[in-house]
Amino acid sequence: MAGLDLAMTTYPFILNVVGAGAGPGPFLSSLPRLGEPVWLKPGHAFDIPFDGDPAAALKTARAGNPTLDVNVVPAANRRKKLLVADMDSTIIGCECLDEVARIAGHGPRVAAITERAMRGEVDFAAALRERVALLKGLPVEVLARVYAERVRLNAGARALVATMRANGAKTVLVSGGFTYFTERVMADAGFDSQHANRLLDREKRLTGEVAEPILGREAKLQTLERAVAANGLHFDDALAVGDGANDTDMIRRAGLGVAYHAKPIVMEAADAAIVHGDLTALLYLQGYRADEFSPSLDGGEKLV
Repeated sequence: MAGLDLAMTTYPFILNVVGAGAGPGPFLSSLPRLGEPVWLKPGHAFDIPFDGDPAAALKTARAGNPTLDVNVVPAANRRKKLLVADMDSTIIGCECLDEVARIAGHGPRVAAITERAMRGEVDFAAALRERVALLKGLPVEVLARVYAERVRLNAGARALVATMRANGAKTVLVSGGFTYFTERVMADAGFDSQHANRLLDREKRLTGEVAEPILGREAKLQTLERAVAANGLHFDDALAVGDGANDTDMIRRAGLGVAYHAKPIVMEAADAAIVHGDLTALLYLQGYRADEFSPSLDGGEKLV
């Protein structure tokens, strides 16, 4: 690590590359003044420290490498002390509301509204109320069925949370979805806390309403701001990750904002983008080596 620490003080930027078969060779001639490549996982992830125009270096490095996740990050303050993560399609592999609506017989209609909301084409709160209204009368036990049958952690979720926590970071799960799911995913993935909307029910059936005020884009940003203040941190100490339009404000505000398999509007707002890899890519972005990952069961398994 001594050599790596020296490189970080000499070169202000890091080109981080993640993907199967990744190697530094194709990138060396395209970068300005650079240091020695540093392997984070042989054949899969590496860093190249460099000095020069980061935007130009990124554009050049991404050209001709469409199957790799290529990003540029500052060398300073690289390992973050706070993780604020979206849940649906980020930490887990589905949209919970879409799955509940599918059982209610409104799957395609609700999924279409969700897609427009995540692209930023419609107001999030209005879209949420419209979708939840279609669930009126649905038995509450349907939520348990969706959780058991459809909700799975994305690959790398536990490793991401466990590794950051083991290194002193606080971890927050925040969602425009519902507490029924965030409470369970928080426990299974190992987050410190969760924030989400609350579905209303009466006599064990959903009323078709959600408790106000609705947690959306502004509330996600506020969650990040409160977590930074509560832990005596700066925004540069925070990593925010998400995939939809309601994640853009917190992604812009965090020191490292990451678009994860995200919509175009999120890609434009983010400092870094993970298009191909799993959630361990967020650890490589922070300079963690694979042998530093905390033991975990990566995603795909049934939640318990």
